[in-house]
Amino acid sequence: MEAKGKFFDPRDRRVKSKARLPRVGSARPTRLVFAAIATLVVLIVFLSTRNGSIRLPERLVHKKIEDMQRDPNLDLTGEPPEPLHRVQGNNYSPDNTESDRINATLLSLVRNSELEPLLNSMKDLERTWNHKFNYPWTFFNDEPFTEEFKRRTQAITKAECRYELIPKEHWEIPSWIDQDLMAESARIMKEKKIQYADLTSYHQMCRWNSGFFYKHPALADMQYYWRVEPNVNFYCDVDYDVFRYMRDHNKTYGFTINLYDSPESIETLWPETVKFLADIEKHSWVSTQNSMAWLRDKERRPEHYAKAGGYSTCHFWSNFEIADMSFWRSQAYEAYFEHLDRAGGFFYERWGDAPVHSIALGLFEDKNRIHWFKDIGYRHIPFINCPNSPKCSKCEAGKFFEGEDFLKHEDCRANWFKYVGNEWALPEEGEEAHA
Repeated sequence: MEAKGKFFDPRDRRVKSKARLPRVGSARPTRLVFAAIATLVVLIVFLSTRNGSIRLPERLVHKKIEDMQRDPNLDLTGEPPEPLHRVQGNNYSPDNTESDRINATLLSLVRNSELEPLLNSMKDLERTWNHKFNYPWTFFNDEPFTEEFKRRTQAITKAECRYELIPKEHWEIPSWIDQDLMAESARIMKEKKIQYADLTSYHQMCRWNSGFFYKHPALADMQYYWRVEPNVNFYCDVDYDVFRYMRDHNKTYGFTINLYDSPESIETLWPETVKFLADIEKHSWVSTQNSMAWLRDKERRPEHYAKAGGYSTCHFWSNFEIADMSFWRSQAYEAYFEHLDRAGGFFYERWGDAPVHSIALGLFEDKNRIHWFKDIGYRHIPFINCPNSPKCSKCEAGKFFEGEDFLKHEDCRANWFKYVGNEWALPEEGEEAHA
């Protein structure tokens, strides 16, 4: 917030007359002075939080936190740095063919049976963001959408809705997968109580989200997407175009929640990654500004590191992601996915798109191009990202989970802040800031 001294600085008081104020009754003018100061303070707060916006310092520091003792979501949260594109007149009207929208879409893989929980997600995101910007919705399904699904989803938004069918060759179990081995693996994983291990469609979904969604012809003209799942919540008003933020600030990937994965579900994912990197050419694709330390930490959850063959299991929870598809379409990622796909872990284990995306980003992308959307309040049961902001409602600032206490150990943000940093940190006195 702006310094109060801009409006009232006691050092600037000037007495034009040398006459001394009478002592009798001096309490009354003193009270009036304090009342005036209080009024100014209230006015400042009102102006700085008007329409839910907060005027924080224009510059932040990308600060590493050795040991996260306090949740950064308890700190007052404003917007990310400028430039930010906002609604001005009809520049984002749904029928404006010359609008300020860029090639981007809201994206959802959803079944007809998930219509009700999807509508809840849509209502939240339309209310907090998309009713202002009117980006199109693109829905994907391995079966045709019903007319009811189309009618009711379109009724939620003024933006265009697109309904797409996934090609069978992108969804079906590939020919090189041994079906008997897959069934036996599913039985063993179920005994280990690995969630969704025996649900074939879940394995297919993870594989599609990992390596096929961005290849769909419907997305050929799209560069950015915001993934939205059924039965999620959005809590905070966002008053800038998040896609243009990604482009203007050279960001590749945006997340809200950073978790540990179940190591039993990905026991060979990291060993297969090591095999992939053994090739000198492929190893050359690793970024000099990578997040390897975040991927390889063994201090906080050593049992995860051991079971996952040298991987911390930290990952961005990909049910929320705002990303540039150019990364998934790159030579490095396509080769990496092809290697993993042929290894069979999407079906013999339960490799999810979250760890696959996260490992690839941690290896091949500059860590400074990965953005924490701290200001977007988000909930996917049982985890939450809720910032301290007047733009947010119906969530508790700093609350990370709902449910049993053991869930607090699944938070991997501490590792991210330790090895990469908290880009939202406020500068302390004398500390150099960045734009």
